[in-house]
Amino acid sequence: MTTNNNWTLGEQDTVTAVFRRAVEARPDHCFIEFEDGTAATYREFDLLSNRLAHGLKDLNVQPGDTVSSLLDNNLECVVLWFAVNKLGAIWVPINNALKGEFLRHQVADSDAKLVIAEQEYCERFKLIEDKLEQVTTLVYRTEKPEASFDRLQLTALASAFSDNDSALADTNKPSDLSMLIYTSGTTGLSKGCMMSHNYACSLARLSRSSAARNKNDINWSCLPLFHFNATASTVLATVLTQGRCYFVSRFSLSQFWKSIRNSGATVVNIIGQMVPLIAKQDDCEDSSACYGQVRSVVALPFDEKLQKIWQTRFGVEIAGANCYGLSEASLLTSLPAGEVAKPGSSGRRNDLFDVLIIDDEGNELAAGEAGEVVCRPRKANIMFEGYWRNPGKTLEIMQHMWLHTGDIGKFDEDGFFFFVDRKKDYLRRGGENISSYEVEGALLQHPDIQEVAVHSVLSELSEDEVKATIVLIDGATISEEQLCIWSVDHLPYYAVPRYIEYRASLPINPLNKVMKYELRDEGVTANTWDRSKAPIDIKKR
Repeated sequence: MTTNNNWTLGEQDTVTAVFRRAVEARPDHCFIEFEDGTAATYREFDLLSNRLAHGLKDLNVQPGDTVSSLLDNNLECVVLWFAVNKLGAIWVPINNALKGEFLRHQVADSDAKLVIAEQEYCERFKLIEDKLEQVTTLVYRTEKPEASFDRLQLTALASAFSDNDSALADTNKPSDLSMLIYTSGTTGLSKGCMMSHNYACSLARLSRSSAARNKNDINWSCLPLFHFNATASTVLATVLTQGRCYFVSRFSLSQFWKSIRNSGATVVNIIGQMVPLIAKQDDCEDSSACYGQVRSVVALPFDEKLQKIWQTRFGVEIAGANCYGLSEASLLTSLPAGEVAKPGSSGRRNDLFDVLIIDDEGNELAAGEAGEVVCRPRKANIMFEGYWRNPGKTLEIMQHMWLHTGDIGKFDEDGFFFFVDRKKDYLRRGGENISSYEVEGALLQHPDIQEVAVHSVLSELSEDEVKATIVLIDGATISEEQLCIWSVDHLPYYAVPRYIEYRASLPINPLNKVMKYELRDEGVTANTWDRSKAPIDIKKR
């Protein structure tokens, strides 16, 4: 039996209490820095967030209120989060790519009366002003926007900082909400995940231990601060270690090693295809100078080839995030620092969650068998509290009191977890199950491929046909037929794509996730290459 019914309250904490302890322990240590040179010690940051908390209170922000923001990676963004929480209110960071109906929905759904935005993003609110009845105040971060508003009151963020920097009474409980993080909404309207203080702290604790972080570390991140990954796994994990974090505005492949060198980073947070792109780069002066500087790279699970590249070429000790989770529940699997993970695995079960692999009828599957991942907590306040103002969708994901992740995974005989695919992206062809995730990983090993999305295409028969939609690196000249022949040598015959299409870019949503449903709907286009029309025998090679 894989479940454990030993329920305990578990370690309970709040964002504000964690930060207060860091201020008391290391007041003059640099807490956070940005690539533009702005920085703050723990004491300086504490006083800044106190001033903004008093100022927001003067703007009538009350405990339990929501405050939305549309901000870039900058010091004020993080100060806002802590100021809002110091008031006992709820921070709602919104993806800064949103506009129009996407933006209106999240701001309106969050029920925020006050919104803080970059000057350039304020113009977007002019277009939806009449549809945001609950919003009364728009706070701009730098210069006043040129647009005139009919109803919204505009206020400069600088003027929202009070002269009063005294500490506020901390009334937060571990179960109180710290923030709302909206899902990407690829299959419907985005939903606000209610994140408690202790949930954020729980993820930060696991992030700290998995990367073996300590107070001397400098944690580098290019991830946007509207992501739970950046807020909990970088900022709050740094506060727990009482160390330092360093943020850049966005990922730049050409400037990556220069930024790592200049920042002195020892822990790096990146995601997805950033990992192989960096690994494919030629050595340069900055990457050579940084050999051994970065101790831990926190990203997706690394396969054996990527582990070797990062460890031998770059001198990294811990290569890959050997953990698995989702916004609603993290982390379901993890691995303590120092324990060797199987290549491509995402750790093992921990003491936070019961995790099962089940079939479509709800039967638990044996080791080695792939099925849907479901979970339930074994401690209090370690997962989302439901979807904000959406009990129907909350009940939908919590079937039979287990959270159904919509992911396909499996545990091997040694208890290591392997992510297989999103359930909706899983394919079946020739009687074989095919993981689009695994095929994408294999294709990304080709030096000419920059991005790839593997997805199904409706077949003339009863099962799926496999299509790979690909973005090549600049200057690549490989033909679709040549790539297909290469695939025959690197993929099981049944997973070799029948269809290949080269594109300049892949369709992505505001959270930079590829919208495979659009690619599936488009199917075979006029620019799609079809293997059935080429003399390639995929079984004989």
